[in-house]
Amino acid sequence: MSKLVADQPGQQDELDKLHLACKEWGFFLLINHGVLGEAIENMKRDLQEFFKLPLEEKMACAQTANNIEGYGQAFVISEEQKLDWGDMLFLLPNPISQRNMRFWPANPISFRTTLDKYSSELQGVALSLLRSMAVNLGVDPEELANLYKDAQGIRMNYYPPCMQANKIKKNGKWVPVKPIPGAFIVNVGDVIEIMSNGEYKSIEHRAVVNPEKERLSIAAFHSPILDAMVGPLPDLVKEKGAKYKSMTAEEHRTLVITSKLDGKSLLDDMKLGE
Repeated sequence: MSKLVADQPGQQDELDKLHLACKEWGFFLLINHGVLGEAIENMKRDLQEFFKLPLEEKMACAQTANNIEGYGQAFVISEEQKLDWGDMLFLLPNPISQRNMRFWPANPISFRTTLDKYSSELQGVALSLLRSMAVNLGVDPEELANLYKDAQGIRMNYYPPCMQANKIKKNGKWVPVKPIPGAFIVNVGDVIEIMSNGEYKSIEHRAVVNPEKERLSIAAFHSPILDAMVGPLPDLVKEKGAKYKSMTAEEHRTLVITSKLDGKSLLDDMKLGE
């Protein structure tokens, strides 16, 4: 990633690689991202300690009615929907002014400080990537980055020995993703597909069973600010027209939370007819 954000030889090659990955796969591994290994290991350590607490202690951070934050299983609105077999903690670190500390674990004692630092570092990485994507799309880098400047959720999962590495769906087939130590797995996501007017792709992914190893995942969701528009960026519809509907980020977020998780059906519903 260091070559993406520095004006040095090789930058254009890295931008080209990023563009191809976003356009063809919607999924890539990010190395040299600048987040110190210590910050990553501290986050993993504190999260493992939290998930190993007795259930009654974890329930002190339990989700409440009509709230997606906290410990439990949110994002389930249908009896037919499959549940994750594991523990989940979902928090909204940004905007800082709207943090609800009632859901932030107080045990281990370092958890809150660790997550504060880790989430801040991830926010910086996300904004840098968004600026690079904007350059590739031919739009103002700050225009795109400003839409994402202060909205972030982090979903932390612990799976007992039953889950394995990620797989992504490419051309109707599931392809395994081999992790690289210290690298981040980046998923372009539905909103970027919409904002890029279909130039970039949001891909479906899943985890598969492993009877021997436990698994810990920390997924950061970087979303547009609530009053931003989720729709094709104006500069990208001048020649070909919009391929997706537009709505406020708040409306889109409500739609995501209240919809049954079923592949890419929600994204398909956002597409306009030919």
